[in-house]
This record gives sequence, structure tokens and C-alpha cells, in this order.
Amino acid sequence: MAGLLVAVFWAILVSFLAVVLVRLAQVLRAASRLVTGVTERAVPLLAEASDTVRSARSQLDKVDAIATDVQEVTANASALAGTVSSAFGTPLVKVAAFGYGVRRALARRRGARGADPGAARPRTTVLIARPRRGGKD
Repeated sequence: MAGLLVAVFWAILVSFLAVVLVRLAQVLRAASRLVTGVTERAVPLLAEASDTVRSARSQLDKVDAIATDVQEVTANASALAGTVSSAFGTPLVKVAAFGYGVRRALARRRGARGADPGAARPRTTVLIARPRRGGKD
């Protein structure tokens, strides 16, 4: 009887292990299908990403060239502004100062002669009130 009990125990144990192995095989097959599907989808995505990175690198090289050109143009404009300022700025200041001096001298001369009697009087401002509409003033 003990032998029969051991044989039944082993049969149950083997059946249980067979069920576990069948389930494990199903899980491994599903995992294999999942990995295959991910690989099939990932490879084209990686190729597209690689193309995008190459395109971005090319665009960045173009932007870098444009930025270098802009920097050069800015330096040239700054140098031109300095040249124009030194060439025309000082003479224009001198002409303006000369014009101011001439005006001032003429104003003093007029004041000494008394040619413009209205120039000596200060200006006054006159405010005129408007009548109210439809009412008494």
C-alpha cells in the first residue's frame, strides 16, 4: 500500500509540474512574440530618428553659418557707424555751435540797437473763457 501511495503522489507531482511547464512555455511564447513585435516596430523608428538627427545636424550647420555671417555684418556695421561718427559727427557739432554763436550774436546786436522793441517785453498768455451752453454766465 505504501508503494501505491508513493506512485499516486509522484503522478500528482508530475501532473502538477507538467501543467506548470505548459504554462511556462505559453508565457515564453507570448514574450517571444512581444519582443519580435517590438523589434519590428523599433527598427523603423530608430531609422527615422537617425534621419531626423542627421537633418537637424545639417540645419544646425546652416544656422551656425548664418550666425557667423550675422556676427560679421554686425562688426562691419559697428565699424561703419564709428567711421561715420568720426567723419561727420565732429564737423556737424562745430557747424551747430557756429550757428548757435551767430544767432546769439545777432540777438545781442538787435538788443543793443533796440531794433525790436517787442523782444524786450516778456510774452503773456491770455485765456478766453467759453460761455456755458444753455445756461447763465
